[in-house]
Amino acid sequence: MSRPIQIKKHPFPSLLYLEWILLSITALIAVIPPPLRRFRPKFPELTICGLFPDLSICNLLPELSIYSLIVFALMGLKLPTSNRNKIIYTIFGILLILITELFGERFARLFPFLYIILVTRSCLIFKLPGRLFVTSLSFALFLFTTQLKYQMFNFQASPQAQERFRFLSLNWSLVFGLSLVFVLLMMNAVLSERHSREKLAIANEKLRQYATQIENQATLEERNRIAREIHDSLGHSLTALNLQLETALKLWQFNPGKAETFLATAKELGSKALNDVRQSVSTMRSNPLQEQSLERAIASLAESFHRSNGILPIYQINLEYPLPPEINTAIYRITQESLTNISKYAYATEVKLELATARGNLRLIIQDNGRGFDLGQNTTGFGLHSMRDRTLALGGEFNINSAPGSGCKITVNIPLTRLT
Repeated sequence: MSRPIQIKKHPFPSLLYLEWILLSITALIAVIPPPLRRFRPKFPELTICGLFPDLSICNLLPELSIYSLIVFALMGLKLPTSNRNKIIYTIFGILLILITELFGERFARLFPFLYIILVTRSCLIFKLPGRLFVTSLSFALFLFTTQLKYQMFNFQASPQAQERFRFLSLNWSLVFGLSLVFVLLMMNAVLSERHSREKLAIANEKLRQYATQIENQATLEERNRIAREIHDSLGHSLTALNLQLETALKLWQFNPGKAETFLATAKELGSKALNDVRQSVSTMRSNPLQEQSLERAIASLAESFHRSNGILPIYQINLEYPLPPEINTAIYRITQESLTNISKYAYATEVKLELATARGNLRLIIQDNGRGFDLGQNTTGFGLHSMRDRTLALGGEFNINSAPGSGCKITVNIPLTRLT
C-alpha cells in the first residue's frame, strides 16, 4: 500500500468491520464474570498473576491489558507506509498482544483473535515474504504462550488433568494454525484481486488516452488527406485553367480563332474544377479514377498536359497485373502533381514518364529537361510533401534528383508484396 490506510479511505471496509467485531468480542469477554469457583481447581487462570496472585504488580496488570487492547484497536485506524514504520508497528502490536495474553486473566481464555487481526494487518502493509514471516511468528508465539500456560498448569493440576489439557492445547493449536493459513490465503486472494483491478483501471485509462490520441491523429490525417485532395485535384485544374487563359489573352489580338480554342479548353477546365470542388465538399472521393483504368487516367493527364503546354509527354506503362485501388490513386495523384509542377515551374520541352512492375515492386519515374531547382531550398512545397506522404503511406520510397539547369527526376518505388 502506497498511501496510509485511514478509516474513511480504507480499501477493504468489510475487513475493518470484521476486525471491529473480533475486538468487540475480545472486549466483551473481558467483562464477563470469571468461571464459577467450583471449576477453578480444574481450570485455573493460566496467567502470570493467576500463578502468582500475591505479586503487587498484579493489581495493575488487568487494567494494563485493557489499555493494551484499546491501543491495539486504535492502531487499525491508520496503517504505516514506510518500511521502518511497518516493522516498528508490527513489533509494537506483538508486544500489546503478549501483554494481553500473559497478564489479562479473562483474555487468556479467549481464542487468539488478536493474532488473526495482526496477520490481517500485516497482509495490508507487507508483501508476501513479510506476510509469511508475521504469520509464522504469530503461530510460534501462540505455541510459546500455550506451552507457558501448560507449564503453569502443571503446578496446579493432577496428571489426568494435565493430559486432558495437553490434548486440548494440541487441538487448539491445530485449529489456530489452520485459521492462520485460511486468513493468509483469503487476504492474498483479496489483495490479488484488488491489484488486478488497479492494473485494469490503469490499463483502461491508458487505453482511453490512446484512443484520444488515435482520434486526434485520425482527425489530423483526414485533414491532411482533404488538403491533398483539394490541392491535387482542384489545384491542378485551376493551374491548367490559368495557363489556358493566359495563352488566350496573348493570342486574342493576333489569332482570335486559336484564342477561342484555348478559351473553350479553359471553360472545360473550369467546369472540371467546379465539379471537383463539389465532390470534395460532399464526399471527398477517395478514387479519382472512378471506373477507368490507371493507364487510361494517365493518358488523360498527358492529353490535358499537351493541351495546356503544347508538349506531349512520352509515357510508357507496363503493368503485369492490376494494382490495388489505393496504389492506383496514389500513382495518379503523384503523376498529376508532377505534371502540374512541370507546367508551373519547369519550362520544359520534354517530359518522360515510366510506370512498370517488376519483381514485386512498382516503379514510377517522371523526368523533364526543365530548368530544375536547388534541392536544399525548394523541397518544402505542399505538392512535394503530398507526393512524399502518399508514397511513405504505402511503405515506398520517394526520391527527387534535380539541380539548377539540369531538369528534375522523380522516382517512386512501392513494394507490392506487403500490400497483397
